[in-house]
Amino acid sequence: MTAATGRRVRLLAPIASIRPGPVDTHALVDRLRLTLVSAGYALAAAPALALAIVLVLSVPLGLISVGFPLALAAVPAAAALAGVHRRVSGALLDTEIPASYADTSDRSPLGRPVRWLRDGARWRDVAFVCFSGTGGFAMSLLPPVLLAAPVPYIVGTIIDPGWLWVLLDGASGLGLLVWWVVTPPLVRARAMTERAILGGSRLAELERRVEQVIESRGETLDLSAAEIRRIERDLHDGAQARMAAVGMTVGLAGKLVRSDPDAAVALLDEARQTTLDALGDLRSVVRGIHPPVLADRGLAGAIEALALPIPLPITVSVTVTERLPDPVESAAYFAVAECLANTVKHSGATRAYVRGSHDGTRLRLAVGDDGCGGADPTGSGLTGIARRLAAFDGTLTVDSPTGGPTVVTLEIPCPT
Repeated sequence: MTAATGRRVRLLAPIASIRPGPVDTHALVDRLRLTLVSAGYALAAAPALALAIVLVLSVPLGLISVGFPLALAAVPAAAALAGVHRRVSGALLDTEIPASYADTSDRSPLGRPVRWLRDGARWRDVAFVCFSGTGGFAMSLLPPVLLAAPVPYIVGTIIDPGWLWVLLDGASGLGLLVWWVVTPPLVRARAMTERAILGGSRLAELERRVEQVIESRGETLDLSAAEIRRIERDLHDGAQARMAAVGMTVGLAGKLVRSDPDAAVALLDEARQTTLDALGDLRSVVRGIHPPVLADRGLAGAIEALALPIPLPITVSVTVTERLPDPVESAAYFAVAECLANTVKHSGATRAYVRGSHDGTRLRLAVGDDGCGGADPTGSGLTGIARRLAAFDGTLTVDSPTGGPTVVTLEIPCPT
């Protein structure tokens, strides 16, 4: 906690500013934080340099088979180190640095290095460890060195208070001034360089985005086709069959109206009830397309109504005041409905919750419970939700360790 602000200091909080001023307690704490992060960057240079040497040697040594075991050890280690730096640098820049490695799970151990040679993301890892062990090390070493430089001079002054130590103390004061000025831009430059190396080129990002769009479009078309077949089946087996029965019943009543009026009246009553049942079927089909409660009460009210009949205490806290586009509201509503259905069926929970908000650019919903955990993100239910959200560039994140609790987070880009 800082004495001036009373707020908890986060080590990996985004870099708010690289300006030298103002000079206050908050700025001092922020520079000390960034110096600690920079020292961590510098310490990571040792394993990075070792990995860079092994990775570079593994390519020519692969011709005599020695490089294969080297690559099998060094490539995943470089990916792990790069993953840590992606999270750290991404947090400092308040952005996400994605990893897009080619899938090699279906390859044999000997086949993976061959596939890695053609994977641009792996070569970016090589570039990263080379940078981290050389130029990145120099950039990151400077802030902690500038901060620690006055320490031996101060100790010398205390032990032997001569004019030379006083002169050195003055020079180290200039070093502290340099530390104050250069620390934020140096740490930011290091983070931006890592983002440029690990994030890939703009062309590669566009290619990855096109692949995602093609995949999500195909999944959306499949879901649309399945939805149309479901509606056709529900109409055929429900309302259509009942309306056909109404026609037959009314026709039979018309034949009996003179010979047996009582029987005709009974048939007409039956036809009336069948008509009401057909209307109920039609309402069910409409609710499956776009629930009327969404149009009447919006997303927050619809989720509250969704939670009411569920035999489980559910706390709903959804702060979405503005109306969102109908397709987005519908996708979010059915996604929450599927999550709550999974909670009731599989979790063994005693309570659950739905929390959500819209910050003007993104809708975020979290469905959690205190159940046994172990939810499988590749299961049919959660996979269906992910496909539904993918049509809107949405994402599904499942955090469900064995023993619980389970939290399913849904995010949909939705600028207003």
